[in-house]
Amino acid sequence: MTEEGVSGTAHGEAHGGGLGARLNWLRAAVLGANDGIVSTAGLVVGVAGATSDRAALLTAGLAGLLAGSMSMAAGEYVSVSTQRDSEVAALAMEKRELREQPEAELEELTELLQGRGLSRDVAREAAEQLTERDALRAHARVELGIDPDELTNPWHAAWASFLAFTAGALLPLLAIVLPSSGWRVPVTVVSVVGALVLTGWSSARLGAAAQGRAVVRNVGGGLLAMGVTYGVGVLLGAAGVG
Repeated sequence: MTEEGVSGTAHGEAHGGGLGARLNWLRAAVLGANDGIVSTAGLVVGVAGATSDRAALLTAGLAGLLAGSMSMAAGEYVSVSTQRDSEVAALAMEKRELREQPEAELEELTELLQGRGLSRDVAREAAEQLTERDALRAHARVELGIDPDELTNPWHAAWASFLAFTAGALLPLLAIVLPSSGWRVPVTVVSVVGALVLTGWSSARLGAAAQGRAVVRNVGGGLLAMGVTYGVGVLLGAAGVG
């Protein structure tokens, strides 16, 4: 096998991995926006059940938006930082093994390539060429499934989650404070249902799942959240809490 052929195989795998990573980020953004829609809608509709005061609705909605977006960003930062630490540690261990036992690592790479359908001779030649070019990169991609040039970035993840949640939360917030008192809840419910149809359809399409069931689940969950919080708000308002 020529070096170009081996390189093409490796690059093809990297491209596939990059596409998968991009789809995961996009799916996470859709789900983050969905969380912002549902949680903020439940909050403001609940408050609307207790009071019609626009300032109270705006205050509650903004507080929910900021708390939710910051929580999402912090959680994503911690999670992705842990993942990045694991990737860095795995690369460091692989680098040490390559330095201390290069022959064993070459054999391991050969066997991994054999496991992907190459014959023993072709796998050995490919492993030798990949090792000669960049042993650590070859093992990182083939053995660990890591691209050393594209390690996960916790700050990117945090900002993406923050912005996705904020974008989703703005819809119910604006829908509850802009209309007149009698139209606030109906406008919010209709807006939220439309948004949940879109996010449910998008997340299912990105995950290659059944779109109809995903939309029904998404909309049903959102309606349930708004119904429960609105009911609680009405009870609290009737009790004089609002």
